[in-house]
Amino acid sequence: MRPIIEFCVSNLGHGTEALKNKLEQNMDYDVVEYTCLGNCSQCRFEPFAMVNGEVIAADSAEELEEAIETKIKELEAWDKLELD
Repeated sequence: MRPIIEFCVSNLGHGTEALKNKLEQNMDYDVVEYTCLGNCSQCRFEPFAMVNGEVIAADSAEELEEAIETKIKELEAWDKLELD
């Protein structure tokens, strides 16, 4: 499973642009940038991204990176359970 990580271009001012660029370097991830993800009220106030369609938010870009990595590990664990 390749996780799809989506970023809103309007949210990049919250420090998520550097995170997006970093995650794009990982060939195991599909990273996509959209002009809008439809979370406008959230977008104005905190860094966020979507991982496989689920909103992941945090107080900082650093915390968002940790939350994204945690979510991806959870997804990988579920995939492994389903294969066993």
